[in-house]
Amino acid sequence: MSDSIKKDAVERPVNFIRNIINEDLEAQKHQIIRTRFPPEPNGYLHIGHAKSICLNFGLAVDYQGECNLRFDDTNPAKEDMEFVESIKQDVEWLGFHWAGDVCYSSNYFERFYQAAVELIQKGLAYVCFLSSEETREYRGSLKEPGKDSPYRNTSPEENLALFEKMRAGGFKEGECVLRAKIDMASSFMCMRDPTLFRVRFEHHHQTGDEWCIYPMYDFAHCISDAVEGVTHSLCTLEFQDNRRLYDWVLDNLDEFNKPDRPRQYEFSRLNLEYTVMSKRKLHQLVADKLVEGWDDPRMPTISGMRRRGYTPASLRDFAERIGISKVDSMTEMGILEAAIRDDLNVVAPRTMAVIDPIKVIIENYPEGQVESIQAPVHPQNETMGKREIFFGKEIYIDRADFQPEAPNRKFMRLALDKEVRLRNSYIIKGERFETDADGNVTTVYATYDPETLGKNPADGRKVKGVIHFVEASKAVPAEIRIYDRLFTVANPAKEDDFESVINPESLVIKQGLVEPSMVNAKPELAYQFEREGYFCRDNKITDKLVFNKTVGLRDVWAKK
Repeated sequence: MSDSIKKDAVERPVNFIRNIINEDLEAQKHQIIRTRFPPEPNGYLHIGHAKSICLNFGLAVDYQGECNLRFDDTNPAKEDMEFVESIKQDVEWLGFHWAGDVCYSSNYFERFYQAAVELIQKGLAYVCFLSSEETREYRGSLKEPGKDSPYRNTSPEENLALFEKMRAGGFKEGECVLRAKIDMASSFMCMRDPTLFRVRFEHHHQTGDEWCIYPMYDFAHCISDAVEGVTHSLCTLEFQDNRRLYDWVLDNLDEFNKPDRPRQYEFSRLNLEYTVMSKRKLHQLVADKLVEGWDDPRMPTISGMRRRGYTPASLRDFAERIGISKVDSMTEMGILEAAIRDDLNVVAPRTMAVIDPIKVIIENYPEGQVESIQAPVHPQNETMGKREIFFGKEIYIDRADFQPEAPNRKFMRLALDKEVRLRNSYIIKGERFETDADGNVTTVYATYDPETLGKNPADGRKVKGVIHFVEASKAVPAEIRIYDRLFTVANPAKEDDFESVINPESLVIKQGLVEPSMVNAKPELAYQFEREGYFCRDNKITDKLVFNKTVGLRDVWAKK
């Protein structure tokens, strides 16, 4: 675990999982708490997984236990080593470290096979040759019980031979499966003789072509937990009914039917406004090229949020703020954005960037002179030191900071015959302006008061407005990417076509100007562009200077 996590490992808010762990420790049911994070390597992790990572690894930290990273790699058709590596990077970037070596469900394929053999020998599993359509028909419905498969009462000896033949590649994909013999009349669909193994002729990224039968998640999951000594197996609520199968498997395997065996507990998954949390839908966005890829800064993936400028501390804080419960609900995007603002407000250096520039010529400033000015790196933290900014005859300001027509009283920026202070610099006054053929302002002419650097006017004039700027000869061109919510509705997953509600303004690209020191900005390091928001240099684009907007200085969506 990282030092930053250790420092944060103080007493956490109580939740039902912590209550269970406290009771188990008090009863001496376990000597050490061991959790696990078991992602399937079929895509990049998203912020919902970050919640689970913070829960599982966080509990291990707080209780001085262990948390395993285990890849649920039982479906090789959809898995890839690219996803394995990205998941490991995400966990470490969040500040956590797994116990021992990385684990894979494929490490235990032989144990899964032997466990299935034990169930067959006990008359609790059988090879079934029903087609997928017939299986659905026999399964029944929520209102009607299922019907027994005609293969249900095959003898254990024959089932063992058939299962060995499955392993040897003697059956085609879909020709047969191994099913548990439980209860076709159960009110829980997952207990109506669920599939334990199926035939798949797929090359596996860990085991190669050694296996052609692969266990189902519900069978592999509980056995993996037991093999690894997991004490508390934490899942999201959609696995609540499956807990019955989890317990049934372990109850019927002699090696694992012990008082201290793993127990499954469920908590609510994260549903976040203005995004989707389905891997299938995220896959679709990537496949349909509606985003740049899994790490597009508009995506809710951890890699996308990292590229956008979110910090590990902010995501851990967000997980802490939303808490753990058994109630499904929609989490406001504002909670996530507040977490990153609170973090960056303290740590982000300040700088100035003009996103939509117009030129200002200071008519009474000496020709050819450029002045160096010392400005604070962080106005509330003197220990962060000073930075050098520049002032000269030509500067750039943001187009929105000049109003060519007579402004109303609430406009506190630059206008004709109106004074405004330049951030960390002089007071200037608008004198006149020029426009192009379309009436767009191209150049503003102004004068400056040379007695106002770092102080108010001597004659007591009150200048309320402050705007930011960059000096023209020293300014560095930069592409500035303004990111917004990916969808226009709070719950796009409810739409018949979720792609139809993608926000057309989720990415707006501007060609702006930044302070000269920003040419050396490090990727992912956040800066506050004063008066604009928090930005970071893109961690992927290297052939030009690109800054991604992480979040604005305030929540503008709350007013909509």
